Amino acid sequence: MTYLLALDQGTSSSRSIVFDREGRIVAIAQRELPQIYPQPGWVEHDPMEIWRGQLATAREVLARAGLQPADIHAIGITNQRETTLLWNRRTGQPVHHAIVWQDRRAEPLCARLRADGMADVIREKTGLVIDAYFSGTKLRWLLDNVAGARAAAERGELAFGTVDSWLIWQLTGGKVHATDVSNASRTMLFDVHRNQWDAELLEALDIPASLMPEVKPSSAHFADTDAALLGQSLPIGGVAGDQQAALFGQACFGPGMAKNTYGTGCFLLMHTGEAFQPSTNGLLVTSAAQTGAQPQYAMEGSVFVGGAVVQWLRDGLQAIKGSAEVQGLAESVPDSGGVMMVPAFTGLGAPYWNAEARGIVTGLTRGTTMAHIARAALESIAYQSAALLQAMSRDAVAAGGSAVAELRVDGGACVNDLLMQFQADLLGIPVLRPEVTETTALGAAYLAGLSTGFYDDIRQLSQLWRVERRFMPTMGRPQAEASMARWERAVRQAIAT
Repeated sequence: MTYLLALDQGTSSSRSIVFDREGRIVAIAQRELPQIYPQPGWVEHDPMEIWRGQLATAREVLARAGLQPADIHAIGITNQRETTLLWNRRTGQPVHHAIVWQDRRAEPLCARLRADGMADVIREKTGLVIDAYFSGTKLRWLLDNVAGARAAAERGELAFGTVDSWLIWQLTGGKVHATDVSNASRTMLFDVHRNQWDAELLEALDIPASLMPEVKPSSAHFADTDAALLGQSLPIGGVAGDQQAALFGQACFGPGMAKNTYGTGCFLLMHTGEAFQPSTNGLLVTSAAQTGAQPQYAMEGSVFVGGAVVQWLRDGLQAIKGSAEVQGLAESVPDSGGVMMVPAFTGLGAPYWNAEARGIVTGLTRGTTMAHIARAALESIAYQSAALLQAMSRDAVAAGGSAVAELRVDGGACVNDLLMQFQADLLGIPVLRPEVTETTALGAAYLAGLSTGFYDDIRQLSQLWRVERRFMPTMGRPQAEASMARWERAVRQAIAT
């Protein structure tokens, strides 16, 4: 029997997972990725630490699974999106730390682009709004602020990439500079209609075209790894940004199917098929993982602070010693006691898109305890996701489709039963948790399996998706609507600070 190896490079850790043909996990290896905070609003990673940690987990997971390289049919890569790297083509050395997707340093440039009237052009070509979240303005910052970077770029000496491109470069010993459509679509430089880098956008941001990687479908032969790294050369057959990979791993292959990933942030995607469906409710259009040349799209909303609010309870407030304690603490009270938390630590993403908003806690009384605050923190994850799904459903109905009928969930925080039940209650639709919640890595493995003949087609993959628990709504709609109204009031307060 042969297996698939998924490299899952995330914001807080690098992981490798081996899957069998049925999509079941054989072994996992993981290493934490240190965060670097040079100043408020800035977030960086050491690119070499990304590479060393990812390679170490790949070697470790094969040992844990008791497998040889020959047992691996293909490799799939999935990655934190928008995180921006710039490196020397000859030496392979980065010219600066990676600028992480959460980083806000490029906001002044974004403000200038908005003032220059670029918002409509960027929305029409890329499906995105102008925001420091995306890679293009991060790349421009590097060119403008790293000594010698612009001159070297104009001489063709540098390469830009998101984390997937960086890993492909390293895995091939610098032979291949490539990305996939899903990662390219998050740069603010990629025309998602034509599936190619856009000359007008590159010029607007003053970015040399020579920096850009080759763009391939998500399921394709990207390269073969350097045999010295894992003991044998292996094909890289699938690449997708983490959220598009999770949509694929959740078998959301058709229009109207939606998933939410509860990680450091929360990311809600709804497949829209071949239709580029603009949003009037503050959502993004993005390229879904593609198995061929035909563009596929998804509507997306991003919550900047999801599970990270639990880390803040642990590390900032020191209210808990470990993240696993939060459910017990939250369940020790029947509700949040009127406390609402808006964790806008780095601004608010969709559907609000307010970079200046800051986190607030409202409704405090003398009776408030840390348990109420913990419950409000957990509930804030569900509130933000509910606001996204409601906006998404409005867009779908306006375009002649139907509201989302069920939500498939994954990511670390989806194991929290209290959170998932509250999510179903707010939404009024079933929330489905699959047997395999590592759907980001699974999607990358599936993409690699499809391009290399390990699987026949997506129908076969649909049959592999299995539900572990179905959370049905128990809250009455009037109560749910009143709760959402309180949330929106708290958001307005956060924006006003």
